[in-house]
Amino acid sequence: MSVDLLRKQIIENGNIPNHIAIIMDGNGRWAKEKILHRFAGHREGINSVREITRVCGEIDVKHLTLYTFSFENWSRPKTEVSALMTLLLKTMIKEVHELHKNNVRLTSIGALEDLPKDARQGILDGIEKTKNNTGLNLVLALSYGGRQEILKAVKQLCVDMEQGEIKSADIDTELFRNYLYTADTPDPELLIRTSGENRISNFLLWQIAYTEVYVTDIYWPAFREKELLLAIQNYQERERRFGKVSEQIEKSNAS
Repeated sequence: MSVDLLRKQIIENGNIPNHIAIIMDGNGRWAKEKILHRFAGHREGINSVREITRVCGEIDVKHLTLYTFSFENWSRPKTEVSALMTLLLKTMIKEVHELHKNNVRLTSIGALEDLPKDARQGILDGIEKTKNNTGLNLVLALSYGGRQEILKAVKQLCVDMEQGEIKSADIDTELFRNYLYTADTPDPELLIRTSGENRISNFLLWQIAYTEVYVTDIYWPAFREKELLLAIQNYQERERRFGKVSEQIEKSNAS
């Protein structure tokens, strides 16, 4: 099936995920298979980011969260980390104008304070430039870890309790989510992981409780529009029950 026909079918179905999150994996293996330096995979992966961002905006996805650099990635060789931070800064400088022109709003989750000053400032400048845009919300997860996010939220919650701003009886899931990085973003309906690995890798642990997970063997640098549309098509074919049985869902939809 052609990409154009696949896109047409998906749009006609109408059940487009409001929020898609992606674990972008396989850059190094893509490069290795092509007998290239590992970093070539990261550079090519940027082309995938550009295309997937464009397509999400065109088919009216509201939020796209990309696992760009995890908290655990800091343990990689220093030369690779330094090169990734340099690439991040160069990419932001190069791409932010295009994002702004396409009405994309750039936001970020994670411990931005961990990033080198230049890279952090590049991200903050992009966020500031695009903050009033009303199109796709592109969320970059940087120095992000799901466990770290939850611990940070718990610590702040304890501080607010000690200061008498909230009581233990006030705490429920809705209140707690206000302490997360993603307080202003709905939970993902679809989580995509590339490269065939069947792991969550400390990504959005709270937020993906009922998210549909789609794993593809395609490495991230080769993941383009067709692969995204196939993931969405797969999502559209699923029945989301949220702990209920099919009969309950059918009855609810009928009413």
